[in-house]
Amino acid sequence: MHALDEGEAKTLLKRYRIPTTNFIVASKLNEIDKVKLKSPMVMKVCSSKLLHKTDVGGVILNINSKNELKNSFKKLKRKFPEEKILIEEMEKKGTEIIVGMIKDEFFGKVIMVGIGGIFTEIYKDVSFRKLPIDENDANEMLMDLKAHKIFENFRIKLDKKSLVELIYKISKIVAENKILQMDLNPVFLYEKGLKVIDAKVILE
Repeated sequence: MHALDEGEAKTLLKRYRIPTTNFIVASKLNEIDKVKLKSPMVMKVCSSKLLHKTDVGGVILNINSKNELKNSFKKLKRKFPEEKILIEEMEKKGTEIIVGMIKDEFFGKVIMVGIGGIFTEIYKDVSFRKLPIDENDANEMLMDLKAHKIFENFRIKLDKKSLVELIYKISKIVAENKILQMDLNPVFLYEKGLKVIDAKVILE
């Protein structure tokens, strides 16, 4: 079992043309001068050993200048001297979705989609399917959700087609790579398109 760091996980997603954040991974302070990302930026500790970055104080938000970037880098490096640092553009907030995959003891590899954000634990509005799946299965998973009306232009317009494509592509990634667990949370879903904001991947 081996966990990918966030940079590696997002690079894997990009290989399958899954939209994620614009980011770079840096190890040394002098690499900050080469950063050409749009403000505001976010900085995170990038480690396969620290998958819950917020819990250990490994995330700094709303960085708006090169000076702030350097100070934030020094701060995280003091706290996590052995780890790399991921710097990325902060994204416009969308409707938060969670997409994941686990290996169940009885059913084998299972994919999950649900309503994400702060209400994930309260509502537990999720849908599961045994892998592999096709796009019809992905569409049915969304219709299983209690909140499925949000995908039918209920008060807000959301790009359901992009989400169906994401779920199907995750099935493809799992079929072609030895993946034990995957957690994309949050995924920001917009009126047009989506973006994976955070990604955790554990290999078998």
